[in-house]
Amino acid sequence: MLEELLKQYLKNLTNTFQRGDAREESYYTNLDELIKKMAAILKVKNIDITILPKKTEAGNPDFRIWDGKNHITGYIEAKDPSVSNLDYIEGTEQLKRYCSTFPNVILTNFYEFRLYRDGQRIAQVMIGRPMIARQLHTPPPVENCDQFKDLFETFFSFSLPKVKSARSLAIELAKRTRFLRDEVIAVEMEEDGTKGQKQIIGFYEAFKKYLIGTLTEKQFADLYAQTITYGLFAARTRANGEFNRRLAFDYIPNTIGILRDVFRFISLEDPPKSLQIIVEDITELLHVTDVKKILHEYHSTGKGKDPIIHFYETFLSTYDPEIRERRGVYYTPEAVVGYIVRSIHSILKTHFGFSDGLASQEVKLLDPAGGTLTFPAAAINLAAKEFTTKYGEGGLHSWIKKHILPDFYAFELMMAPYAIGHLKIGFILDELGYKLADDERFKLYLTNTLEMEEIEQIAIPGLSSLSEESHLAGKVKKEQSILVILGNPPYSGISSNVNDWTEKLLKEDIDGCQSYYKVDGEPLGEKKLWLQDDYVKFLRFAQWKIQKSGFGIVGMITNHSYLDNPTFRGMRQSLMKTFDEIYILDLHGNSLKRETTPEGGKDENVFDIRQGVAIALFVKNKKQKESAIYHSDLYGLRQEKYDWLDQNVFNIESYKKIKPLSPWYFFIPRNTLHIQKYLKWKNINEIFPVNNVGIVTARDKFAIDFDQNILKNRIRQFRDLLVDNILIKEAFKLKDTSTFKLDKFRKELAKDNNWQNYFKLITYRPFDVRHIYYSKWVIERPIYNTMRHMLEDNIGLLFTRPSKPNYKFSVLITKNIIDQCVVGNKTAGAGISYISPLYLYPDEKNKNLFNHTQTKKEPNIPPFIFEKLNKCYSRKPTPEEILYYIYGVFYSNIYRETYAEFLKIDFPRVPFTSDYDLFIEMGKLGEELAALHLLKSSELDSPTAKYQGSGGNDRIEKVTYKEDEQRIYINEEKYFEDVTPEVWNYHIGGYQVLRKYLKDRKDRMMDDAPRYCRIVTALYKTIEIQKQIDKIYPEIEKNLVRF
Repeated sequence: MLEELLKQYLKNLTNTFQRGDAREESYYTNLDELIKKMAAILKVKNIDITILPKKTEAGNPDFRIWDGKNHITGYIEAKDPSVSNLDYIEGTEQLKRYCSTFPNVILTNFYEFRLYRDGQRIAQVMIGRPMIARQLHTPPPVENCDQFKDLFETFFSFSLPKVKSARSLAIELAKRTRFLRDEVIAVEMEEDGTKGQKQIIGFYEAFKKYLIGTLTEKQFADLYAQTITYGLFAARTRANGEFNRRLAFDYIPNTIGILRDVFRFISLEDPPKSLQIIVEDITELLHVTDVKKILHEYHSTGKGKDPIIHFYETFLSTYDPEIRERRGVYYTPEAVVGYIVRSIHSILKTHFGFSDGLASQEVKLLDPAGGTLTFPAAAINLAAKEFTTKYGEGGLHSWIKKHILPDFYAFELMMAPYAIGHLKIGFILDELGYKLADDERFKLYLTNTLEMEEIEQIAIPGLSSLSEESHLAGKVKKEQSILVILGNPPYSGISSNVNDWTEKLLKEDIDGCQSYYKVDGEPLGEKKLWLQDDYVKFLRFAQWKIQKSGFGIVGMITNHSYLDNPTFRGMRQSLMKTFDEIYILDLHGNSLKRETTPEGGKDENVFDIRQGVAIALFVKNKKQKESAIYHSDLYGLRQEKYDWLDQNVFNIESYKKIKPLSPWYFFIPRNTLHIQKYLKWKNINEIFPVNNVGIVTARDKFAIDFDQNILKNRIRQFRDLLVDNILIKEAFKLKDTSTFKLDKFRKELAKDNNWQNYFKLITYRPFDVRHIYYSKWVIERPIYNTMRHMLEDNIGLLFTRPSKPNYKFSVLITKNIIDQCVVGNKTAGAGISYISPLYLYPDEKNKNLFNHTQTKKEPNIPPFIFEKLNKCYSRKPTPEEILYYIYGVFYSNIYRETYAEFLKIDFPRVPFTSDYDLFIEMGKLGEELAALHLLKSSELDSPTAKYQGSGGNDRIEKVTYKEDEQRIYINEEKYFEDVTPEVWNYHIGGYQVLRKYLKDRKDRMMDDAPRYCRIVTALYKTIEIQKQIDKIYPEIEKNLVRF
């Protein structure tokens, strides 16, 4: 029977082929008939087959098969019979997407069938040879009947396994939601014509106009996909028995008006077929999952972690980690939430006289970054406990109706946590015995907290609640007086929340709140990108709201960078002017700075992030008083921090009072003993106004090399358009980014006849000069406006600003352009490397960028410096004398140690002696150092170190320093001798110079031994000169020039 069926099927395929105009879709009817008859043979009743022809490679697979009980069986992706190589198709992104999203998939070219289960191929069968049909125009003989039967028996027998944990459900939903976003909604938005497609576009335009003004189509696809998934999720928790796409609308809670509007279209109208299919797949997943049991286990019994809290974080980690990072979304540990909420509860009693704390009906609370409403939920539970403990449970229902529902607010931008948040509060109120009526809701609004545009009220067919939602949120932002603001705002260094209102909020004095962009009445005077971080904007929003209310509390956990980073000095002063009491609990855990406990032990973050965090409590009293700042530290392992936070509540005795001083207003204890004296000196930026960070190639291994010939060959291949892009990418490990487009940049460089002029020298690491291809078509950030001066005959002062205690301030001298990490990895805390050219050259507009022959130059030192020194010394120093004097001062160990605190947070300042002879003496020592560091000093002609050993092995294999022998071994045979421990351990910035030089050349030949001997000697002489500098440095500070 089966053989006859397959024989007829192959005959039908051949007939279809012989028509001459057959396309892939022409064979669909044949396959549809085969599947139905196979189901009959295997006694699978009432299967439902939906055929989905595609216009693009995106979208759903071609066939969806459901069983007679309306449950999912699987999908079939068909390729034209001419596609004989299914191995190739198996490796395509399209099939990988299908197999990673759907657990039961068949791939076929109508002759060969491959079955995939959970992404793995588990069966494969060929039932006939397509070549026979194509070349002989006759049906091929049937093959492998039994294997074909087995394959379809396995396919039909599939059913979705029940999901038993929140984590598993989150992961499965995330995979399907990602598919819904990328393969369905995004594609449908590009199509024209159908009613369903127009409806989706209408939703997008409405969301953009009435909710998020900066919303892009890509962002909407994300928002809409999550809206559908979490609408279904919320509906499933209220469904008993049967659950499907059409029933979902009936179960959407009345508290989530936007979802009801969306699901009128999804459930009751006629969405595009591709949308129906994936929505029904998600619905089926939820149908076979006991969602209520998963949630009830925690909410009713209190066992285990809260699945709602963890659910969203797990979902995002699978769905789109980049969104999680970009929006700065991180689950807030319960211990942190509890500490903040209990502390606010306590302060309301002690500072404001509200004896019931959060339960007091005078308290109006807002979480401006609500997420899954962890903070409001904790506040509701604590307030309810306070109320029932004092007054009993009899009035609880009335108290919720009169206080919690009208007085507790939250904002959330992302649809997923918005839906979960409503779900969560519904469960909490259920636990407290309060059932939300059809006309009641918790005041969680879908809105961008940082968007304040006025919204025109226009009725939107099918989306009336969207404009109403935005209007209600706007009233809270602009009109509602708030007493408590709490939460965990997102951390996004490069914020996507940029609009006129946030710019005004940050940069202007607004409603009595001082601008973050000025300090002591003066502008910060430099670009401050980190002030654009989202958490800064949320703190500013909270500050503004409390200022308008007249008194109140802000309790938040945020990135802790604002506590001591110079960028935030204006922000700190502004907060001090608004709030009377500020309590900082620094939780540390900054792995970017490799933080440890004071004893040197392991210090862990309370989040799964690298950026350190701090809890801050900002209190504005009814009667203003002088600002008082309090600080405390909490170091240790994560669980130790959780335990402390669980066991403690706000207590002023846990904090130490500090006094932030101008101009930095640090919110952490700092040694400011020498600050007033230090601040009187000229900043290096004032002495050398033109300066900048070093370049960033973003592709060092391609753009930089030890050997110019090797580099030139790479670039020659890069600009040779006969070489395929894929080959170039693979050979040189290059990939397209938002700023680097390989195909475009190759074409641009191919057109450049001056391409050979761009090979330059770069000071890459201390004493390590390499070759670089310095072209904008290769280099990510060439910093040309500054580096162009270093392409001429010039000398530059290189300096850092370390951010971690174990890295010291460092300087170098160079005659080349520099890399941003020349003296240390910035992420490790050694600081970015800056360069100040000594001379500035004119830039002729039409002159080739790198083919300069210009000789006219001006010193990069303003006239007032020369004038002041000329007046003091009775002679005008040369630019070189000023540079060498500064270089000498910066190499003083006394200077570095005395002002170490300030050198981490500010650019170095220079104490100019008023004694001309002392100025010249220090300058000569600085000049000697400069010559040593450029390896130009005659002192290096007789090196202190020598390269020794026998044999022909000069390969750098394993670098070992033996202190007792004072030797550096590069392998078992060869070594450098007469290297003292002091020289071997000498650091410049984050690098141990001698080790770093050899480490970067591991497995290369030691072909520059004389240079290495000179470097050893230069370091030895540097140590000696530093001792001389320290002998005269104290005299410098005795009599200083006053500018």
